[in-house]
Amino acid sequence: MFDITALGEILIDFTPVASDGEKNVFEQNAGGAPANLLAAFSRFGGKAAFIGKVGADMFGNFLTKTLKDCGVDTSGVCVDPIHNTTLAFVALDPTGDRHFSFCRNFGADVFLRREEVNESLIRRSAIFHFGSLSLTGECAREATDHALEVARESGCTVTFDPNYRAPLWKNEQTAIDTIKQYIPRADIIKFSREEIQMLTGESDIRVAAKQVIAQGVALVLVTDGPAGVLYATKRQIGYVPSIKVRTVDTTGAGDIFFGTFLYAISRERLDPKTLTAERIAKALKYAVKAAGISTMKKGAIASIPTYKEIFEA
Repeated sequence: MFDITALGEILIDFTPVASDGEKNVFEQNAGGAPANLLAAFSRFGGKAAFIGKVGADMFGNFLTKTLKDCGVDTSGVCVDPIHNTTLAFVALDPTGDRHFSFCRNFGADVFLRREEVNESLIRRSAIFHFGSLSLTGECAREATDHALEVARESGCTVTFDPNYRAPLWKNEQTAIDTIKQYIPRADIIKFSREEIQMLTGESDIRVAAKQVIAQGVALVLVTDGPAGVLYATKRQIGYVPSIKVRTVDTTGAGDIFFGTFLYAISRERLDPKTLTAERIAKALKYAVKAAGISTMKKGAIASIPTYKEIFEA
């Protein structure tokens, strides 16, 4: 059995490490939201598996090895002999926030096919996780739809991260129309403040969260920057504050946050439909701490803190 299986993008984040004002030096780091989430989950001791696609190149080899080194099962990773591994170049502003430039039109992750989905991994998992980037292309979207069907048939808890990246969609409205179709298919969803406002049209994120809950979602999490994290269920709504850190790079922080939260509730075998406010807040405190600490280092997977730092400190 696996605690969690995720399907989606895995790619190279080229992160800036030096600049003379005109030329930048970039460092190769493993990235992709579902992969980052699994790496955190597995690093803390959970059993995780990944379904996705890389190119038959040195980047694909690097990514697969990185996941294996984190303890993630990679038997669901397909190698594409035609399309190259997807690349993303990251620019950081003075606050550590990121801006992306993607090389993905012919990136391998977009071409994961329905028949390449390793159903056995999903059927043996308690949680199935996906994001919206596998919905941006027809091929990967069909694979995601099939995986979701298998997950529901198998009784998995389904978790979803919209993870909106404007450059990868035809336009904002296409993204909204597509992502909204998948909201009712999830049990737990993590949004950023900007994402839930965009998808619901509500400026008040409490109202927006209630709107999502009304669609049958058991638990909604909304990361709200320095204010912390809002959580909402049918019975309760609340906030967990953020922690103060010296931020260097926020790449992967949201993924590490969500991966830590899912690990915290899964290790106690908690049902998302019956989670109490106390249980949610406890798991969120771990998640907020992990995400905050991760921003003090560059990179995503490279910045994941240790189990001791989060769960024993």
